[in-house]
Amino acid sequence: MADGVSRARLTRRDLAAPVHGVRARSDCPVTVVEAIALVLRDDQFISHTDAARLWGAPVPSRFDDGPVHVTSIGSAPIMRRPQVAPHRTRIDGLDLRTVRGIRLSPPARCWFECATMCTIVELVVLGDYFVGPAGLATIDDLAAAITPGVRGADLARAALARVRSGAESPMESRLRIAVVDAGFAEPSVNVEVFDHRGVFLGRVDLAWPEQRIGLEYDGDHHRDRSTFQHDRRRSNGFVVNDWILIHATSADAARPAVLFERLRQAFVQRRLESGSARR
Repeated sequence: MADGVSRARLTRRDLAAPVHGVRARSDCPVTVVEAIALVLRDDQFISHTDAARLWGAPVPSRFDDGPVHVTSIGSAPIMRRPQVAPHRTRIDGLDLRTVRGIRLSPPARCWFECATMCTIVELVVLGDYFVGPAGLATIDDLAAAITPGVRGADLARAALARVRSGAESPMESRLRIAVVDAGFAEPSVNVEVFDHRGVFLGRVDLAWPEQRIGLEYDGDHHRDRSTFQHDRRRSNGFVVNDWILIHATSADAARPAVLFERLRQAFVQRRLESGSARR
């Protein structure tokens, strides 16, 4: 018997075996990560993208069905299981954390671990999340987590230079990166805008306040009727206060050429207005 459960009970058909050595009721399934966590040694922990996902980070979907990343500390044996991607760290005294009862990498270290698996854009998005409203880390924490000379360190440093606090969604982060890569000046993130009387008009996802140009990402929730009505009233307030608001959707994120042209036209309009005012 194991923990008071007989061998016969463990072989019953109402139990599933997500990984070797773990049984769970079929009507209360556990994830592979949760199952692997049950067989971790004291000197092992969940790491990389699996730790990032447990922290709630926007991990790219291509990692959804991959092996579970488990890191062993020092001379501890690595975990050899079909569902596991094993790693080893020589760093002692790690400040490991627990989320939902699962031992895992702390946020900043987890971000750096992902540098061996993610593109620079994906790593910036993850960094924005960790230093954003979730408050899981600071930019200094991310910098301190980078281990010089190891795989992923150069990519992590390049990504860190583009991480910004304040971004509230992965698409905001991706849109900011795309705009800068297209040659535009870097926008400020989540800017609060007031009219000349000090009345709050709203907060803009990405903005160039000096030019009074804003760029907003409209996710699917903006299709809701009440949200749509609120958006229209809000936009009217910006328009009458001489702001140009450009709206982007997921279609623009996939094919941004038209969006970039609209943004270019907005900057041209502001330059023409500025020239007229000086004459």
